[in-house]
Amino acid sequence: MAADSETSREPTEGETGERAGDPVLEADGVGKQFAGLRALEDVDMTVHRGEIVGLIGPNGAGKTTLFNCISGTFPPSEGRIYLDGQEITDLQAHQIARRGLARTFQITRPLEELTVVENAMVGAHIHTRRRSEAREIAMEQLAFVGLADRADEEAGELTVGAQKRLELARAVATRPTVLLLDEIMAGLTPSESEEMLGLFRRLRERGTSLLVIEHDMKAIMKISDYVKVLDNGRSIAFGRPKTVVENEAVIEAYVGGTGFDA
Repeated sequence: MAADSETSREPTEGETGERAGDPVLEADGVGKQFAGLRALEDVDMTVHRGEIVGLIGPNGAGKTTLFNCISGTFPPSEGRIYLDGQEITDLQAHQIARRGLARTFQITRPLEELTVVENAMVGAHIHTRRRSEAREIAMEQLAFVGLADRADEEAGELTVGAQKRLELARAVATRPTVLLLDEIMAGLTPSESEEMLGLFRRLRERGTSLLVIEHDMKAIMKISDYVKVLDNGRSIAFGRPKTVVENEAVIEAYVGGTGFDA
């Protein structure tokens, strides 16, 4: 993989402190072109085992596009992507999911005509065709997110907050090594957001590495070990949360020079 040598690259250990664990997710020089639009350009990033990495930037910075490239929604135009040391650049989404990478989406998409547990079973079926086994896995994850007592309700009856937890349960039911979370706290109340942060911590304790897109700066700075910043499709900063919030380029790009309230 390419060496980190410029300000757009990820810093060395001397700049960030030693990172625990081996790299589990690596993006090397990823770019994405849509007709005349350059959505990503030469983006490098890594998530190490046991880390929570925040991915921030203004609207249109390329955050969800990067998620889409990593998760196999569409291939990058340039660059390579690795999961646990194995290249996944050209694999389809279901193949990547089987190898241990799952994601959530900005807008929840429950299968409203199915029950809560049947929705979670969709994730579990990545690894098993047996309905009984898939239900057992799904119920474990519904218990994890606090929805076990609503397992037999229709998913369409859930509140936004409960739908977000169901989305998380469905993703975790795939038993991921790495989990990409795309604004999963959007629309949550303050108490629901705190509960979600608690689930993030518990996932890390269980051995899952997280890459999190989130616009709530207080939340992302509170939960992240490291933060990556994109602007106009390019990486402009990476480091510990305290270092990132003091970065002048980040302040200018992200909050117009007014500083962070974090």
